[in-house]
Amino acid sequence: MEKLISVIIPVYNREKLIGDCLRSVLAQSHKNLQIILIDDGSTDDTLEICKEFAAADSRICLLQPGHSGVSGARNAGLDAAKGEYVFFVDSDDVLHPRLLSALYRGMEESG
Repeated sequence: MEKLISVIIPVYNREKLIGDCLRSVLAQSHKNLQIILIDDGSTDDTLEICKEFAAADSRICLLQPGHSGVSGARNAGLDAAKGEYVFFVDSDDVLHPRLLSALYRGMEESG
């Protein structure tokens, strides 16, 4: 079985972009994922969108530590991460569907 990868996504006011980002993470060919969304105190509809995605997929964990900036959000994600590997994604990124599989394979082969 593939090892768990924790994907950490800090989010702040990205209502127009977070859906595309999350769909690209959910479409990864590597399926053993823990997706950690950290809402950094969004004031638009970002949090509601994140809640909808979290309700629809049990691999998504939504954290709301309050506004602490992107570094604080990343650290909160690291504290929650359970994966053998950790991958950071910005909330405006869209990933190729085989990105995590390729990185995973490289890490496993190189030790």
